[in-house]
Amino acid sequence: MSSEAREWVWEHSSSRGAARLVLLSIADRVADEQCISWASLSSLAKRTRASVSTVREAVERLLLAGELEQLDDLVGPQRSTVYRMPLAAEAVAQAKREQEEQEANDTAAADEPAGPARLRLSALRRYGIRPRVVPESPARVRNPAVPETGRSRRKPAQRRTGHRHSDVPATGTQNRSEPDLNRRYSSSGAAVLPAAEWQVDSATHTWARQQGHLDRLGEQGLRAADAKWRAHRAGHAPRAAEAWAADWRSWVAREHAPSRPNPYAVPGKNTAVPGGMTRTEAHTAALLAALDEPTGTEG
Repeated sequence: MSSEAREWVWEHSSSRGAARLVLLSIADRVADEQCISWASLSSLAKRTRASVSTVREAVERLLLAGELEQLDDLVGPQRSTVYRMPLAAEAVAQAKREQEEQEANDTAAADEPAGPARLRLSALRRYGIRPRVVPESPARVRNPAVPETGRSRRKPAQRRTGHRHSDVPATGTQNRSEPDLNRRYSSSGAAVLPAAEWQVDSATHTWARQQGHLDRLGEQGLRAADAKWRAHRAGHAPRAAEAWAADWRSWVAREHAPSRPNPYAVPGKNTAVPGGMTRTEAHTAALLAALDEPTGTEG
């Protein structure tokens, strides 16, 4: 019966534009002479190449015009919306009556007004159209253990305070034999402190001895390197103790022994290496100093 419904849209529908395409798409799924169809907004948008909002507006215009009805008591396949084309259904029913009257040659029945056709739900089940079942909510039984908000009453968990383990003291170091050095903490829990407050721990001193820097510089030279490092790092922002230790080791590894000649010294110039210069800066200074030396060709 979809062909009769489409024919009615082409010949008698007053819809235009997107509404006409939507109505034709709905008519294409008409199951029988009742002119009942089903469709979802997304499927109509896909078939008509229009947006969902455009399809929604078109359906509203068709409902206002009376060319389409939305049957909320029924549901289609995949829970789609069920529609009925009432004007097309009346035209199909009228054409059927005329055909029966012509075949029976009964002219008296033509003068009788036709009553509204009742929906035959049994004929629609084969197409997946069925009544919408709304489950009735059972009477709520008050459970004294459950409050009115629906949340179960549970004993609130005790708020944790302090450390997780009871054998860990609240303050101080975990190991009493460990010296309480470099232990200033930030809000994030990391130990940060200025360079002046950082102390050379036993691990760093062992590193200097194992790497040969203690033998190379001596105790006095190592203290001088430490003092020079603290002077150059005095204006730096506080860091973690591990970061200061790594920076201190890098500084000591580049420090020259007091009796060792400076390989970057230029004859005729100041042989002292400017404090705090990196290896690259020292090379650049030596190159600039060499360019300033007279060559004897100046005229």
